[in-house]
Amino acid sequence: MCGLSGEIRFDGRRPDLAAVERMSDRLAARGPDGRGLWTRGAVALGHRRLKIIDLSDLGAQPMTDARGQVTGVFNGCVYNYRELREELRGLGHRFESTSDTEVVLKGYQQWGTACVEHFYGMFSFAIVEHRTGRVVLGRDRLGIKPLYLARTPGRLRFASTLPALLAAGDVDTSLDPVAVHQYLSWHATVAAPHTVLNGVRKLPPATVRVVEPDGTHRDHCYWQPSYTRRAEYAGMAPEEWRDAVLEALRNAVRRRTVSDVPVGVLLSGGLDSSLVVALLADEGQRDLRTFSVGFEAEGGEDGDEFGYSDLVAREFDTDHRQLMVPSGRVSAALDGAVAAMSEPMTSHDAVAFYLLSEQVAQEVKVVQSGQGADEVFAGYHWYPELAEVAREEEPDRYAETYFDRQHADLTRILRPHMLPLDDVSGRFVREHMAVPGAETALDAALRLDTHVMLVDDPVKRVDNMTMAWGLEARVPFLDHELVELAAACPPKLKLADGGKGVLKEAGRKLLPREVVDRPKGYFPVPAIKHMAGPVLERVREALEAPEAKARGVFQDSYVTELLAAPDAHRTKRGANALWQVALLEIWLQTHGIK
Repeated sequence: MCGLSGEIRFDGRRPDLAAVERMSDRLAARGPDGRGLWTRGAVALGHRRLKIIDLSDLGAQPMTDARGQVTGVFNGCVYNYRELREELRGLGHRFESTSDTEVVLKGYQQWGTACVEHFYGMFSFAIVEHRTGRVVLGRDRLGIKPLYLARTPGRLRFASTLPALLAAGDVDTSLDPVAVHQYLSWHATVAAPHTVLNGVRKLPPATVRVVEPDGTHRDHCYWQPSYTRRAEYAGMAPEEWRDAVLEALRNAVRRRTVSDVPVGVLLSGGLDSSLVVALLADEGQRDLRTFSVGFEAEGGEDGDEFGYSDLVAREFDTDHRQLMVPSGRVSAALDGAVAAMSEPMTSHDAVAFYLLSEQVAQEVKVVQSGQGADEVFAGYHWYPELAEVAREEEPDRYAETYFDRQHADLTRILRPHMLPLDDVSGRFVREHMAVPGAETALDAALRLDTHVMLVDDPVKRVDNMTMAWGLEARVPFLDHELVELAAACPPKLKLADGGKGVLKEAGRKLLPREVVDRPKGYFPVPAIKHMAGPVLERVREALEAPEAKARGVFQDSYVTELLAAPDAHRTKRGANALWQVALLEIWLQTHGIK
């Protein structure tokens, strides 16, 4: 787990090493344990290292293979790197280290761009071929590890975070109207390749991009599971599905224990993180470190679920830590959390994860998290309604159920120059759902949520907030083999028992009934949800700042209306509308964007 950066020139000039150094410096929190720079010809690479695998200097990056054929930088973890190293040794490769980075380089030399199909894990990387000058960029199947790109005439820069690209300079920071439309429609999600800035793009998940020395490139999407009923699972009884899911999750959790440092768990007390703890205990792990966070109540709403996390910690005898955060600490940490965001993220748990990660990073460098189960196993309340509609009606029903706002609503929110001519968010959903490979309306919705909405909202939040403190978060529910299995699982088994039915049945084999059958919980931060005290002051300050007035994104009448009743305006999905609008401005101002 690290931070990578680089620059490729296409105009015959040497890369700007000072710019790459600035990017590396901005990534220091992601990799506090080491720093490296490399340049050859038209390419320069930078790296910040967090030591998780091979703690020696032999694992340092940028890394060049012993024969001097390729150099690469890598962010993430390949969980099956030991098995791949033995396979590659059998094919004649020699290794100088025990790091997974070297396995990535040797894997590329052996299999070319198809190497990604051999990697089980989360990763982004850049590999330079010395002979050809070609650069290969890659990203993992579920987009757990980010890779941002800034293209200008004659040059491409890339980095693990968007703020790192800003530190390099010369970025078009004008707002992308398509991205702003998606941000306000989809609860702050902006789908790859877009970001809110016109000058920055994201490499999509499950994508390898080959960049030639002349600047041309080609992309290859190497993975997309079929959301259909597969022949090899025909005739499986519900109990067999339960056991298959439990075994796949067990493998996913076991894979994510690969580390040369201790691995803990972020334990909310919900089904998903509790299952991770139970499976680790079932594997014989003792003195497992678990961590929970809670917040002071505001507006009559509780801000913690310690009762459930304590129950799980006692049941499995973990070394448990509680962190209760006072409301004043939320407002004090808000700017730090926003500074850590590669893109604006309105969900309250961004600040929660930021504060939790600050404490957890003082004790461990790696944690497992229960994130992703709701999208993969149909845990949200809107899925039963979507399952009832015909396939051709699905896009409209999805928009009615999932969107914060419809296109018509945005005409009174956005200034005309920020409003696309058509409903770009609705069109994206229609086009995504029309792609073959989803058998039912629910299958199409789960495919969209898992491969788009999940990637560019909750997954991004956890990466950004944990890595702000040099903490690696691993997500077993996004193990690609588990996702493939869940995609093939009959919808009725996932929808059973109020959602995540097959997962709940698996949980009943390991967990106390109170945990499995509890009402679904969320990660509330009441001080933000209800715009309390200093948070409201920060919001008002941002919206009334000269930069906001000059930018003119939102209609003045709408902003005035929101500020007059800060806790009264909710989107269709229940989000605080003032927070969504303000957070975009807070993010832009925090990152120095005029």
